[in-house]
Amino acid sequence: MADKKHLKAILFDLDDTLLDWGSVTQDWFEFETRFLERVRTWIESQGYTLAAETFADEFRRRNQIAWENGRSNYVAPHMGRILVEAAEVAGVPAGKLDSDACLRAMERGAIEGTAAFPDAFRVLTEIRNAGVKTAIVTNASQPMWLRDYEMEFHGLLPYFPDCRLSAADIGYLKPHPAIFEAALRCLGVTVDEAVFVGDSLSADIVGAQGVGLAAVWHKPRPMMSLLDGLVTPDATVTTLADLPAALDTLFPDWRQ
Repeated sequence: MADKKHLKAILFDLDDTLLDWGSVTQDWFEFETRFLERVRTWIESQGYTLAAETFADEFRRRNQIAWENGRSNYVAPHMGRILVEAAEVAGVPAGKLDSDACLRAMERGAIEGTAAFPDAFRVLTEIRNAGVKTAIVTNASQPMWLRDYEMEFHGLLPYFPDCRLSAADIGYLKPHPAIFEAALRCLGVTVDEAVFVGDSLSADIVGAQGVGLAAVWHKPRPMMSLLDGLVTPDATVTTLADLPAALDTLFPDWRQ
């Protein structure tokens, strides 16, 4: 059991676990339209011509299909590759665009209204002072280097120097075991030396427990899930301020 080992690492989900999306009022269609226009402008600056409406429609269609498929086969969508595929349908010759260059052209940045949960910094400092390693394991369709800009903007990046993984980089979405196992290898720890903290019962708790990790459910606001009552987290917290106490139960000597 987890409490027979010393805690060496905590794996965190990012969105709605450390980064609060509860105040976001941004219309996603409008936001998406703006960044697609920036990508289109950049592609045309490279000497290519593409049909703007076809590019946007094809991106949205392919992105939706990728996420729908991912819910059943757990293959992660990759936003950069989807941008390239959409551009090729809209008129760019195949093999001419680099997916990372397309993503940089998005200038996506932090999403207006997002913010780190206010108690995150104190808790992360306590974890760091205890000598416990940390990792980010997120179901993002963007490579982690792009999400790093958001983490830096919100002041979270310095707390995760060793391991930050996105589903787009690993190729699989949580709850697939591959992304959890990759994080454990990244930090050099075993399942009984680590704990996972996340807000999704289906992706985070089921996935973490499926590979043998203890799993803490961060439930910052009331939410309904089809898995309510069917999945039992090892601990539940409604604020990150309660996480150290939950760790006291799971790993009694973790502060030492």
